[in-house]
Amino acid sequence: MKVLLHICCAPCSIYPLEVLEAEGFRVFGFFFNPNIHPYQEYRRRLEAVEQLAGHLGLEVIYRDEYDVVSFLREVAFRETHRCHYCYHLRLDTAAKLAKRSRMQGFTSTLLYSKRQDHELVRQIGDEVGKNHGIPFIYRDLRDGWNKGIEKSKELNLYRQGYCGCIYSEQERYLGVIR
Repeated sequence: MKVLLHICCAPCSIYPLEVLEAEGFRVFGFFFNPNIHPYQEYRRRLEAVEQLAGHLGLEVIYRDEYDVVSFLREVAFRETHRCHYCYHLRLDTAAKLAKRSRMQGFTSTLLYSKRQDHELVRQIGDEVGKNHGIPFIYRDLRDGWNKGIEKSKELNLYRQGYCGCIYSEQERYLGVIR
């Protein structure tokens, strides 16, 4: 069964790949994260995914688009709903690609992070999956958090300090806990 794994970053993809492959899925990666800020951060994350893909022999589809302006236009004055917009943008795009590529399902590395809103990711994943006629594969992958961190250190992968958008960067460096 072929599955598309939306990849937010290299370190967060290690454990989900391990779990999905152990379940018998043939996994294809998909890097699409147009709202990561600043541009240098976006490039570091993209390069780390390329590094990991080369190491693992993972086939990855790269939608190399940096569009922080569109993200900011969508969330300005609605910052408390920024994660909803961000999840929806990336999961909807992944669902469309998975359907067009004749995969049997799609999922996201967002399900690995302890810092993401799992119920919201699941809700949006299920919704866009139904809209596009492709199943969203939900797994609670947070139990592999430490394992993924250790493996990313062993592989000397770039590890970021915040989710990705300008707001999460500000929260990280001002010490705001979500």
